[in-house]
Amino acid sequence: MVTHQELVSCVGWTNAEELYSCSDDHQIVRWNLLTSETSQIVKLPDDIYPIDLHWFPKSLGTRKQTQAESFVLTSSDGKFHLISKLGRVEKSVEAHCGAVLAGRWNYEGTALVTVGEDGQVKIWSKTGMLRSTLAQQGTPVYSVAWDPDSEKVLYTAGKQLIIKPLQPNAKVLQWKAHDGIILKVDWNSVNDLILSAGEDCKYKVWDSYGRLLYNSQPHEHPITSVAWAPDGELFAVGSFHTLRLCDKTGWSYALEKPNTGSIFNIAWSVDGTQIAGACGNGHVVFAHVVEQRWEWKNFQVTLTKRRTMQVRNVLNDAVDLLEFRDRVIKASLNYAHLVVSTSLQCYVFSTKNWNTPLIFDLKEGTVSLILQAERHFLLVDGGGIYLYSYEGRFISSPKFPGMRTDILNAQTVSLSNDTIAIKDKADEKIIFLFEASTGKPLGDGKILSHTNEILEIALDQKGLTNDRKIAFIDKNRDLYITSVKRFGKEEQIIKLGTMVHTLAWSDTCNILCGLQDTRFTVWYYPNTVYVDKDILPKTLYERDASEFSKNPHIVSFVGNQVTIRRADGSLVHMSIPPYPAILHEYVNSSKWEDAIRLCRFVKEQTMWACLAAMAVANQDMTTAEIAYAAIGEIDKVQYINSIKDLPSKESKMAHILMFSGNIQEAEILLLQAGLVYQAIQININLYNWERALELAVKYKTHVDTVLAYRQKFLETFGKQEIDQRYLQYAEGVSII
Repeated sequence: MVTHQELVSCVGWTNAEELYSCSDDHQIVRWNLLTSETSQIVKLPDDIYPIDLHWFPKSLGTRKQTQAESFVLTSSDGKFHLISKLGRVEKSVEAHCGAVLAGRWNYEGTALVTVGEDGQVKIWSKTGMLRSTLAQQGTPVYSVAWDPDSEKVLYTAGKQLIIKPLQPNAKVLQWKAHDGIILKVDWNSVNDLILSAGEDCKYKVWDSYGRLLYNSQPHEHPITSVAWAPDGELFAVGSFHTLRLCDKTGWSYALEKPNTGSIFNIAWSVDGTQIAGACGNGHVVFAHVVEQRWEWKNFQVTLTKRRTMQVRNVLNDAVDLLEFRDRVIKASLNYAHLVVSTSLQCYVFSTKNWNTPLIFDLKEGTVSLILQAERHFLLVDGGGIYLYSYEGRFISSPKFPGMRTDILNAQTVSLSNDTIAIKDKADEKIIFLFEASTGKPLGDGKILSHTNEILEIALDQKGLTNDRKIAFIDKNRDLYITSVKRFGKEEQIIKLGTMVHTLAWSDTCNILCGLQDTRFTVWYYPNTVYVDKDILPKTLYERDASEFSKNPHIVSFVGNQVTIRRADGSLVHMSIPPYPAILHEYVNSSKWEDAIRLCRFVKEQTMWACLAAMAVANQDMTTAEIAYAAIGEIDKVQYINSIKDLPSKESKMAHILMFSGNIQEAEILLLQAGLVYQAIQININLYNWERALELAVKYKTHVDTVLAYRQKFLETFGKQEIDQRYLQYAEGVSII
């Protein structure tokens, strides 16, 4: 068994079972975790002390290269070395004066950045040719990281952090991040967040604009290493005799005190299930992420060991043990199914029967995301996005140009029974919509585009395919809703709320909840914005959210139970009134009598307002009249009464459309039915004078009527006619 005699400076995984480590004893050692064997790969010359190691990234989405084949090693003699997996030094390049303190490949493997004691930041080609010196400063640069798009570089400068784009003359972002020298940084490609660690014994989480999201308590010793898990949900922190596992929001899951000396470097395995640490006392410490927990209704699933899960039914305390052949990588529990992906297979359990899972083999290895809907679930891995039914049948695999699956997460992908929505990374203002059953673009293939960058998307889960809605939060923290079906006409994107930090749709009906500033808001019937915007505020349920402290996050919305995770990691469960969900159910099955009875029983304005909007949306004007009367909207009750007296079905329909503000559609409907005069009349009533005259001239009818109304209107306000078209037609028509 080969071990290191001196301090271990760096570690790196080739695949999930094999790790390379480098030490001040000049050895590069390979660790095989399956057989627990170690072997020396190469003994470096005595004047080379390794400092940092980074494996060349696997080419994305190809089956051929399942593991890394070469790595860059930086050393104290001012060089970096390109070394093959077998230990052959392919090339050594003079890079810096003094030690090269860090070297990092970008995500595509097309460029390498090195930083050194001489304060220089240099960009190199894949073969080790110098492309540019990005920066020069008077202090050593201890750590460096690429941004998710490989267009900017983050590096340290004493107590400062600097983000510099590769583009010349682009704006450089610089801020004071710590009270001591910053020793390590990391930038995650999925969540776009930055980690920093310093000699002030703190670690911090930042967003890509340099805003502080989390600031740890001071530790006893300087923090010597930090590293993001590949999926951006967790990160690890290393210090003297200390290894800590944290959530992306900063709070701590676990703290270990191994006898390691300082942990100088932390590397996560490709699948995000284990970490390795390079220790000051010559050891390499290995740790596995266990005790992850998933909850749904009365079931709680815990990953107890790497290949074992425990399922507990809290109603009767029944416990089931689930054993797997390989390591568990990802799991998801929702809609009465548990989906578990291991390194080679996918298991689907029904909550009704834990003994007979459905098992199928996976195309790639590492699943980075599992999303569930009622009828099917979605797997995301390095090669693509795959939709499967709960019977294990492959359904579809949506694709779009420039798709990068390695950076998708639960905020940027959403799934419902008939639709898949994916937020694009190249242009963050765009959402791609796909039909779930075929994987083809939805409708006429138009993409959904917004004026601002979009942060989070969510599809509603219930109702008809044609009514499918998507809610999203943009960069300004505004919440919008729009229809998913896009045929020809441009769908409106309507604003629902401001300062929304997190959102979730209910799994049982189309109720949306979100955290707004200091309020927890529930939109009982978000479709109200399409029917009658005025009563939207009356359909909301609001309560104070200051108890959730800063940056809370909605974890799930199951039935009428909302689970919120606070910034300190604690879970808060909240119940919302059950009546709106029952109302949705009645309306979906057209039980209007029961719906009215329910509202009379509950005696709440929000319920009546929801019923009013639902009734208009379903064109049941009798119910709408009762509901509007109950919330005191007398003008609307009178208008509905006037609609009822209309002679033809078409004109009734048109006026219902007008009631919801769809004037164009109402006009088209009347013209198709041949009711030209009514179409002209609605434009006159709305003072759309130009359109009224245009229709009268086009259909060669009632021009005199339009002119008469216009003249009466001008006389009322004591104005002169200035519209050229009206003057032109007035000459030829005498109005008595």
